[in-house]
This record gives sequence, structure tokens and C-alpha cells, in this order.
Amino acid sequence: MERMEYFIRRLLLIIPTFIGITIICFGLIQFVPGGPVEEKIMQMRSTTSGEGGKGASATTTITAEYRKQLEAHFGFDKPFYKRYFKWLITDRIGLKMESYKFPNKTAYQLIRERLPVSLIFGITGFLLSYLICIPLGIAKALRHGSKFDITSSVIVFIGYAIPAFAFGMILKMLLCGTVEGLWDIFPVTGFQSYNFALLSFPEKAKDIFMHMFLPVLCYVIGNFAVLTLLMKNSLLEQIGKDYIRTVIAKGGSSKRAIWGHALRNSLIPIATGFGGILMVMFAGSVIIEQIFEIPGMGRLSLEAIIGRDYAVFMAILSLTSILTLLGNILSDFCYVLIDPRITFNK
Repeated sequence: MERMEYFIRRLLLIIPTFIGITIICFGLIQFVPGGPVEEKIMQMRSTTSGEGGKGASATTTITAEYRKQLEAHFGFDKPFYKRYFKWLITDRIGLKMESYKFPNKTAYQLIRERLPVSLIFGITGFLLSYLICIPLGIAKALRHGSKFDITSSVIVFIGYAIPAFAFGMILKMLLCGTVEGLWDIFPVTGFQSYNFALLSFPEKAKDIFMHMFLPVLCYVIGNFAVLTLLMKNSLLEQIGKDYIRTVIAKGGSSKRAIWGHALRNSLIPIATGFGGILMVMFAGSVIIEQIFEIPGMGRLSLEAIIGRDYAVFMAILSLTSILTLLGNILSDFCYVLIDPRITFNK
């Protein structure tokens, strides 16, 4: 009952937290320079100045004449609170707003187009990270101080020391044929080949695998060292506790003490990242998607920021905020599943 009340309170707290986040971000976007009105005026000035026989006076006339109309068109002539509630209620947190950069497309349509790609990469990278790092961390803990532990630690730290964007560029240089004389094994960019629709099912599966291999490898390498060492150190800490010695003293085997008791408790710190799967699936990775030119959510976010497409950016931000808040609750729920003794005090 206490846990149920805790989760209900956490769910209810999402509402004021979300409103606070979006009000701050919405306010910053409304008042920073370089918004849609300024972008439109710059386009008009460049068009007018390019026409023969017209100079600076013409551009000034255009700016003075159309600025108020542009502000009314984009809703900047209304008070802040009215703009915010229109965005929140009428525009459905911006999902129904038309993109400033992509004509005749709403934020929802753009997100719907890009989301499946980020889902595939995000889920695959997330699952592989945990499926590799948890067993590796367990093996390192059970062989602490051995050659295997030292060698794997060196490899893990080398991978961790290389930034994701640098690692991606190195992989493209070595394995994508961008440098003459090196291997040309994987596609350079994109998610599918241009003739994907003409391929058979096995060929399609191979094509997607070849396009996904290097980006997913970059996804995994980013969390590789942290998860592996967190799993190792957590298991070592549990093995050294009194209850493990008690199990062995009562006649239990070391395997039973480790696999039946220590392992489950050592997974509690790892559960912290379980909630992050919601955000990873939706948000994607800006750096990796930009390097490999993957049309996912991360790249869409970057394009929205660079192009001052605040309608799309705010829609992505609001959805990411909701998923992050839900992910935190999911992490707490995972704690309870792993160790039912955990309670949440008021």
C-alpha cells in the first residue's frame, strides 16, 4: 500500500514538474533573438536586396510594414501566458503546430517519420549494452585481479577514453572506404540503401544490419565502461558483506551465496539506468546520427535548433521531458522488482 501511494504521488508530480520545465524553456525560446519572425525578415531582406534597382530603403520598408503581420502570424502579438496555454492545450504541447523549417508539416508528422529509426537504434544499443556489460562485469568481479580482469579493464578504458564522435569518425575512415586503400565494408551513411524496396527479405535484413552495425557500436561504446565497472564493483561490494559469509558459514556453497544472493542485490545500482530506455528510444543520439547521417530524432532535434524551428524543438523537448520523468519512476519500480524489501518513506 505504501509503495502504491508513493508511485501515485510520483505520477501526480509529473504534471507540475512538466509545466515548470516547459514554462521556463518556452519563455527562453520566446525572448531569445533569431526567432521565426527575424528569420522571415532576413529572407525578405535578402530577396529584396537581390532585385535590381532596390537598396537599403526598400528592405527597411519591408521590415517595418510586415513585422507586425509576421508577429501576428506566429502568435507573438499575444501575451506570454496566452501563447503558452495555446501551445499547451490547443496545439497539444506543440505537436499540432506547423514546422517553421519544413513547410506543410506539423511537429507530430516529423516526429512520426523519424521516431521508428531512433527506436530501432536506441533499443538495440540499450539492450546490447546491458547484455554485454552485465555478464562482463560479473566475470571481472569473479576473477578480480586476474589477467582477464586487467586486460579487459585496459580495453574498456581505452574505449571509454575515445569520444563517441571521434570513435565514429575513426570507424568511418577505416571501414567505410572514405580513405583510399582502406577497407570498404560498411555503408558510409544512412539507414537504408537507395534500392531497399527492390531487395528480397534476406537482402533487406542484411542491408539494415550493415547500416546499423557501426552506429550501434558507437551507442554501446559510450556506456560500456561505466556499466561494466558499476556491475563489477557492485558485485564485489556484495560479496564482501556479512550476509554472504553467513550463508557460507551455514553450509551454503560459494556459488549459491554469489548467484543466489549477492548477484540480485548487486543489480540494484544497475537498475538506475533501466528508466533511461524510454528517453534513449525516443531522443536518439545527436552526435551519432549526425556522423552517420541517420534520419532519426537526434538529428531532427539538431536541425530544429540550428534552423530556429522552435515548434518542432519544443514538441521534442516536451515529449522527452515526459519520458524522462516516467523513466525515473520506472527505475524505482525496477528497484522494487529486484529487492522487494525496499520501501519508500514519505
